[in-house]
Amino acid sequence: MYTLSAPEKPALYTRLVFIAPWQILFSVIRVLVITQIRRIPASLFLVSAILKVVLGTLSSRQIQHLSPSTRETYKLWIQKKKAAETDLATTNMLSYDIEFLESDATLLWVGSRHVAKKVDLFFHGGGYVAPLLPGHLEWCWRTYVAAGRETDTEVAVAVLEYQLCPGAKYPEQLRQAVTALSHILGRNFHPRNVIIGGDSAGGNLAAQVLCHLVEPHPSIPELVISEPLGGAFLVSPWLSQSTRDPSFFKNSSIDILSAKTVDKSTRELFPNGHGYLSKFAFPLDRDRVWLKRLGSVLSHMYVTVGSHEVFLNQVEVFVDELRRAECMSSLQFDLQTRQARDFILLESQRNDDGECIQSMRTWMREWLMKKI
Repeated sequence: MYTLSAPEKPALYTRLVFIAPWQILFSVIRVLVITQIRRIPASLFLVSAILKVVLGTLSSRQIQHLSPSTRETYKLWIQKKKAAETDLATTNMLSYDIEFLESDATLLWVGSRHVAKKVDLFFHGGGYVAPLLPGHLEWCWRTYVAAGRETDTEVAVAVLEYQLCPGAKYPEQLRQAVTALSHILGRNFHPRNVIIGGDSAGGNLAAQVLCHLVEPHPSIPELVISEPLGGAFLVSPWLSQSTRDPSFFKNSSIDILSAKTVDKSTRELFPNGHGYLSKFAFPLDRDRVWLKRLGSVLSHMYVTVGSHEVFLNQVEVFVDELRRAECMSSLQFDLQTRQARDFILLESQRNDDGECIQSMRTWMREWLMKKI
């Protein structure tokens, strides 16, 4: 948690008391109207409407001041989850297990890394400014760990606690992600038994790691793997700096994000201007030749996006490029027609095995059954 100084607090209180309530009211009414017109369930879109105001109104420091840190959220989630469990075997999988790595990276383990046969390296979203939510951990538990139990395969999830902006700038998050992957592979997990992925900015970070494996970032140590990674999953991934796609104009009023919010996150990531190296952060903003070589470092991929989110068009372009490249063993694209961005997280926040959770768990179960 970031603590605001005394001079910074009045601005936060002003926004919370006098500005945010009216913005939330307007946002909720607008979403109710749009969901009626589009004939889609309003429930999770109303949650998105509130989160939209938080991300659009508050600064990164204000968000961090109001939010528990990633590590605090992890500790509380483990405690709550263990207290609710009666099964001894399940309780043993819910230990408070933290690994401190180089580059100030930290791994928070969900499931037992000591007996795991497969590992999921997970990057949480939040525009590189917001810490992890309990729903991220519940998502990991309900999909990857649960799919492992369903297929008699021990799966552990390594959640990366990376440093947030504005305290850490690009490419520090990539450096920490590469350090985490290198550490996991160094624990005698074969690349084919490791998957990586995340949501939104976390999906961006996973894509950055894949880019780095193909074409190393000039300021990050190269990571050479002996065989392709087993898989990757990208949920509503942030793949380009552009905010001029038709889906931005169509869906900004109903999605959590807008062009303004995305531009703000980009400025947080690159405070000194975008420059030459910024293209390495966005897979669609660089020479796309790297996509044709992706099969050399990755076997399977799952990509999902909502029809009512601003990143829809860029994700569709990314998937089309991958399909034309025909470089991987399998590519599954899940276009969720009644969802906006990151609904898998919102389902997990309310402990709901919803459509998005089930789709992800099915993909994970099928990946585990491939016996690769």
